[in-house]
Amino acid sequence: MENKNLELTEGEWAIIQVVWEKEPCIVPTIQEELQARKNWHYSTVKTLMDRMVEKGLLTTERIRNLILYRSAITKVQAQKGEIMRAVKRAFDGALTPMMQFMLDEHKLSQKQLAELESLIKKKRSKAAARKKR
Repeated sequence: MENKNLELTEGEWAIIQVVWEKEPCIVPTIQEELQARKNWHYSTVKTLMDRMVEKGLLTTERIRNLILYRSAITKVQAQKGEIMRAVKRAFDGALTPMMQFMLDEHKLSQKQLAELESLIKKKRSKAAARKKR
């Protein structure tokens, strides 16, 4: 799937997470897994999965009478879309206020702060190297 921001619904998230664990899989496998959490019937899961195929989130392979489903997106692609959607909604797309909010609202250990600082330093180094090219 092309590298665009994906916006999955809550139901799509529930399904894709099970698909990632079980793929390739069939609808009853997903429905059984989600039955306890969502109380979804077969027809609900089948409809959602067919829509996910249309959206390019899942792929299918037919083997005789069996339809196998696989993810068409990675976990990172889905997470990126979800984070960017939240940033867009809550912070008008601005990353700095979002980071400030996260730092203010969460108690971080010294180790976590050091890890964040390390990530920022790596990002700066990469940006500087690209700029030199």
